[in-house]
Amino acid sequence: MALPAAFFALFFAWPVAAIVARGLKVDGTWRFGRIAEVVAQPDIRHVLWFTTWQALASTALTLLLALPAAYVLARLDFPGRQVLRAVVTVPFVLPTVVAGSAFLALVGRNGLLDQLWGVRLDTTVWAILLAHVFFNFAVVVRTVGGLWAQLDPRQEEAARMLGASPLTAWRKVTLPALAPAVAAAALMVFLFTFTSFGVVQILGGPTFSTVEVEIYRQTSEVFDLSTAAVLTLVQFAAVGAILVVHAWTVRRREAALRLVAPDTTVRRPRGAGQWVLLAGVLATIALLLVLPLAVLVRRSLDAPGLGYYRALTETDGGTFLVAPLHAVWTSLEYAFAATAIAVVIGGLAAAALARRDAGRLVRGFDALLMLPLGVSAVTVGFGFLIALDRPPLDLRQSWILVPLAQALVGAPFVVRTMLPVLRAVDVRLREAAVVLGAPPWRVWREVDLPLVRRALLVAAGFAFAVSLGEFGATVFIARPDNPTLPVAVARLLSRPGDLNYGQAMALSTILMVVCAAALLILERLRTDRTGEF
Repeated sequence: MALPAAFFALFFAWPVAAIVARGLKVDGTWRFGRIAEVVAQPDIRHVLWFTTWQALASTALTLLLALPAAYVLARLDFPGRQVLRAVVTVPFVLPTVVAGSAFLALVGRNGLLDQLWGVRLDTTVWAILLAHVFFNFAVVVRTVGGLWAQLDPRQEEAARMLGASPLTAWRKVTLPALAPAVAAAALMVFLFTFTSFGVVQILGGPTFSTVEVEIYRQTSEVFDLSTAAVLTLVQFAAVGAILVVHAWTVRRREAALRLVAPDTTVRRPRGAGQWVLLAGVLATIALLLVLPLAVLVRRSLDAPGLGYYRALTETDGGTFLVAPLHAVWTSLEYAFAATAIAVVIGGLAAAALARRDAGRLVRGFDALLMLPLGVSAVTVGFGFLIALDRPPLDLRQSWILVPLAQALVGAPFVVRTMLPVLRAVDVRLREAAVVLGAPPWRVWREVDLPLVRRALLVAAGFAFAVSLGEFGATVFIARPDNPTLPVAVARLLSRPGDLNYGQAMALSTILMVVCAAALLILERLRTDRTGEF
């Protein structure tokens, strides 16, 4: 635990504490009264209310649309099922700015709906809600569907034999077993939408602002660090409460059920009801997930002769100091470095958490590892600039700063992916190796590693995809001559003109293709016990 604890202390806790101290400390004196002053402001209360309201609405809408898909992908066997699982996951690993760009191309000015019916939904709450469903659909499908595929169907069949209707059997047998997984998925969706930044920034315009967007505005536009610090503390408290409940639901799910192999529960659709359900899920995925991405690709091809893609190789001297296409190679380099860091940190943490004799302190660290997914990435990024500015950790001019920020987001996915696999390793295999004289390192190399190799590759793939799309912290620390893909997309979207908009669509398409290819590979590597994602 020493290295993961030191990593999170230095590159997460310290930057967040530094920016909070900078905002609430005046002449060496803490001004905690500022918290009440900020929260009492009508505009801040409106931001807090909208943040909570849209997160609840997004969570309910996501559950409503994604739970049928979780059942279909868990229990029904049909051609293209594995490809569909990868397609469903693509939006989740895309940067939020790309998700916003896709919906902007669909519902914004000159978007598909505008061209066909004259309907525009950008700068409306509906665009934000639908984009959040688009982004979080996979969370429900993966978390709930992963458990649903391993529930023994004979329990529900026994209830049917005893006279229960299909609905009653599902409500009294399957739903209670799924409840912890549904709760865990709902909490994760609420967490991601409560801290939403890129989607609201692009689709909400000046009308709508979440806590995360307001922190960014107070930090980079108004330069009011005290208000930003208060909002960071409010968000931190809310996220901490969510993660405590999430950790409880995950433990309950692991301890309460006896599971079977997923390949024994899947079968071809039977009856008109299952075929109608399959058709409805496919239509929902096509309209909600595939259509925005297809429109995004089409808008990138509007210029004749791949004009927008050719423009990516040119330097305009205004938006970038280098050609926008340079951001592709920069992002790949940063993502590989971040993946290496995340795998080392997350792998060590998962190994410690997987021990059956782990104490409460170690188990409590599990929830802390998830904090970077919910605490303001804007705060972390700006905190990097404030905290890591003096020896021995003066990293402001170092290239490693961006991979460190990306690894903070990637490490929790490594832990969540590897932890179930490590817990499934029979401890007697390790004990037998020790009895035969193997030292700890050889036990890991010859017992654990062969069993968890596939999960390790999946974890690395997810860390790579997530690192590639990190935006909130990177937007502060990426250098003008080395922008990452999400930062480049956001900069292009912030500038007027069809050429800038087209280049943003082209860069978003390139990033989407890279993420989709990575996920297709991951689906071939994925095991039945490869974590929540």
